[in-house]
Amino acid sequence: MAMSFFRKAREPQAASGAQVPETKASVTGRIVAMATGAGRVVWSPRDTVSLTRTGFTGNPIGFRCVKLIAEAAAAVPLICQDDERRYEVHPVIDLIRRPNPGQGRAELFEALFGQLLLSGDGYLEAVAPLPGLPAELHVLRSDRMAVVPGADGWPAAYDYTVGGRKHRFDMTGHPDPICHIKAFHPQDDHYGLSPMQAAAVALDVHNSASAWSKALLDNAARPSGAIIYKGADGQGVLSPEQYDRLVFEMESHHQGARNAGRPMLLEGGLDWKPMGFSPSDMEFHETKLAAAREIAVAFGVPPMLLGIPGDATYSNYAEANRAFYRLTVLPLASRVSAAVAWWLSSYLGERVDLRPDLDQIPALSAERDAQWARIGAADFLTEDEKRALLGLPPRAEG
Repeated sequence: MAMSFFRKAREPQAASGAQVPETKASVTGRIVAMATGAGRVVWSPRDTVSLTRTGFTGNPIGFRCVKLIAEAAAAVPLICQDDERRYEVHPVIDLIRRPNPGQGRAELFEALFGQLLLSGDGYLEAVAPLPGLPAELHVLRSDRMAVVPGADGWPAAYDYTVGGRKHRFDMTGHPDPICHIKAFHPQDDHYGLSPMQAAAVALDVHNSASAWSKALLDNAARPSGAIIYKGADGQGVLSPEQYDRLVFEMESHHQGARNAGRPMLLEGGLDWKPMGFSPSDMEFHETKLAAAREIAVAFGVPPMLLGIPGDATYSNYAEANRAFYRLTVLPLASRVSAAVAWWLSSYLGERVDLRPDLDQIPALSAERDAQWARIGAADFLTEDEKRALLGLPPRAEG
């Protein structure tokens, strides 16, 4: 993260006894520090562990949305360049290609994008023998990380807690050992807002609907009925022994998938009155589909790509896939790659940019072909202007 890099760049460097020039700083920094409390941990307002359990590992729509976005964004090819040239061979490219012994480029970025989608925060650790680029990069779990704000409101450290043991990453040195990438959160200064948090209500509705469907299947996939008792004397009250026996018989012989279709033997004035589906029961399936669509909308995934019926926003699958890349995958990949490039530039000592290579994304090939043809046919543009419009660096001299 580049925040502490900017902070160090504006610190005055004055000799002993010399007048210290005015330090430039955000006027809201002290207010943020006072509101959060200097040196105290600011906890995320949402429980990331619970949301991950119910919305990712326990919900097929949330699981598929996260996997679809993370895998697509991790597979986007990246370009490494500066203001003058595009690099085919570069230390940053080598580091990203094999960031650590246990992960390749795709695995590392899929984990990073997944943490961002689940919690709104992504953390990269640099294993760095100074000077030079880090030797390894590792994605840290966001539910184990806590920001420790300093007196000026900027993160002074990060605490990583595992099994009661805590490790502190000091952010007062240079370069930063942690790259913190967070989503926009309008009410939190240190943590991001994840799509999982925005879709929490829809996730609860969808999970409750799945639990209701499971309970319905356990009862032979039909709504329950009523057993009416009318004794010989006209009384409709069972004795406690008769009631307990009736409940035992129903639970043992007439509930569950293995008892589906088994005939019921009634005795002693008992009568069975089946109940049909009410209009609210008939609308239950639509409620579940509506919740699924809300989850997909929160993540920015067209419902058509998830196989959710009833969505007519896009005329075909190819158009939905193209919108998915344009509106969801590319903005996420661009933000993360730019943040990682700026962070690694502080280690390298020179500026380097990482950005998605739009020419190698199959879903955007039709748009890219049309753009190349349109710019190539513009006779009023110079070759360098055309290259700039296409995102290419200027030609090398000679």
